[in-house]
Amino acid sequence: MKTHRLSISTIFLGVLLTLGALMTVSPAQAEVSYHLINAKVIGQDLGGGNIKGNVIGGGLLQGTIAGSIAITGVSGTVASFVDTVTFTNQHGTLTVVVTGAIDVTTGQFNASGQVTAATGKLSGATGNISFSGVENFAAAIFTEDVTGFVKIDLAP
Repeated sequence: MKTHRLSISTIFLGVLLTLGALMTVSPAQAEVSYHLINAKVIGQDLGGGNIKGNVIGGGLLQGTIAGSIAITGVSGTVASFVDTVTFTNQHGTLTVVVTGAIDVTTGQFNASGQVTAATGKLSGATGNISFSGVENFAAAIFTEDVTGFVKIDLAP
């Protein structure tokens, strides 16, 4: 009777070929992540409904903002508005359209809205951003807290 000996390398090769046949190839999955926003803005009212400011501690959105405010109504001392705000930084831009109200005697305001556009590494972002702050009308300066979330795939 003839005996067949299998070498370790032959057995190893067989195991690898079997495992390779059992493996399935799946497409790469997007690396979607949620980024909580908790930032401060110090800004300037440029007049004519235009604002600009610096975003501090904004993580993904740290950089600058620019906005264009349009008054949509007035009731007593409260003016309602819509504001198109664009965040700009090394990642790209993120645009949010918010609706809100400001008390024209105290300068207190609140606004919130959805992400409507994004460019660069921020392209495809979605989310909701809220603004709460106060404007000093005499100095044309405002401070605000920016909160919310941005959902995005930052994979290269």
